[in-house]
Amino acid sequence: MNRPRLMLFRFCLYGFLKNQQYYDPFLVLIFLQKGLSFAEIGILIAFRAICINLTEIPAGAVADVLGRRRSMIVSFLAYIGSFLVFGLCNPLWTLFAAMLLFAVGEAFRTGTHKAMIFDWLQRQGRLDERTTVYGRTRSWSKLGSATSAVIAAAVVFVIPPKQLSIVFLVCIVPYLAAIVNFLGYPAYLDGPRSDASHRERSVLKTLFAAVSQSFRHRSLRRMLVESMGYEGLFQSSKDYVQPVLAAACISLPMLLGLDEHRRVAVGIGAVYFALHLLGSFASRGAGRLAAAAGSEQRSARLLWWMDLAVFGLMAAGILAGLWTLVIGAFVLLAVLQNLWRPILVGRVASQADAAQTATVLSIESQAKSLFVAAVAPPLGWSIDLIASGGNAELQFLPVAALGIAISMLMLLTGPQSRDRWSRP
Repeated sequence: MNRPRLMLFRFCLYGFLKNQQYYDPFLVLIFLQKGLSFAEIGILIAFRAICINLTEIPAGAVADVLGRRRSMIVSFLAYIGSFLVFGLCNPLWTLFAAMLLFAVGEAFRTGTHKAMIFDWLQRQGRLDERTTVYGRTRSWSKLGSATSAVIAAAVVFVIPPKQLSIVFLVCIVPYLAAIVNFLGYPAYLDGPRSDASHRERSVLKTLFAAVSQSFRHRSLRRMLVESMGYEGLFQSSKDYVQPVLAAACISLPMLLGLDEHRRVAVGIGAVYFALHLLGSFASRGAGRLAAAAGSEQRSARLLWWMDLAVFGLMAAGILAGLWTLVIGAFVLLAVLQNLWRPILVGRVASQADAAQTATVLSIESQAKSLFVAAVAPPLGWSIDLIASGGNAELQFLPVAALGIAISMLMLLTGPQSRDRWSRP
């Protein structure tokens, strides 16, 4: 295998191994098994989001200044520490410590590996392939998620019902393999680094320069807003389909011969496998979509139109009581999100300075998290309010309404819209 092919393989392998998160389909069940209430679970997840937001931008600056490859290794060591605590400990305070370690891993990873890919492409004279290459690596990430769902279902199927935490310990194996993969990356992908006497000043300089660039330049500022709307909306709404999916999977006739524990394992594993596999195909096609639309900007606008149509489909399904239509709409949203992400990252990379790419991408990720933090509580409250009013069949209507509103807002305020309204 020649060197360029080997590096592309390593980039794809990273995404595959990173998504071996066997706990993800069963996370709430694991926390309940540890004796946590839903309120404590909510506080724990909020703590993780706060920790990620507080550390993500500085971690991106550190990655740009101190070395991206080393930052990725630190990230995965933090993940492994988190998995050990989650797998072996039950007291609530230890789970907060595990969440802190997990947040450190997320903060040091977000944006860093993408910056390494773009640095490599630039050195190879292939920067115009950024959307295609990132779409391919994301495709492998989603394939890793699909494989993870199958392995998770198999592990949960065979372990005792009261020991679901074992899935965290199983995650350690692929994460150790990921560290070995990083050791094979060329040293130049660490990026330019300052000597020790100037490190703190360089980190602050990189951070403030990236923040200034993100909010001063209209194109970058627009992309941050779009990311908050598109991906923040998806992250806020995607989990609301799980109760519908779980009930449907558990009631399947082919699963009635299994006990409840194994029905949950097989049903959830199958659903997550299908969703991630579709996401993998979608990510691989992001480059073709951008080429067919004529530019990354035009393909992003096309995806906003698709998003509007899907949320409209969801609203129609809710109003008509057609839950198959609602589930189909959620599946389509997942597919569209996996087309959106590579295109957005390519747009950011084309606008941001190369030395600040990881930092700008970290700012983008944090903006999306802030949107989720702001929207998720009132969205959940409105769903509860409708259900408590005796209209349970309409309880998910706020999700569709919010999606329609945000999609229309982005379409009406986009560059093409401004140009159209400004014409004589």
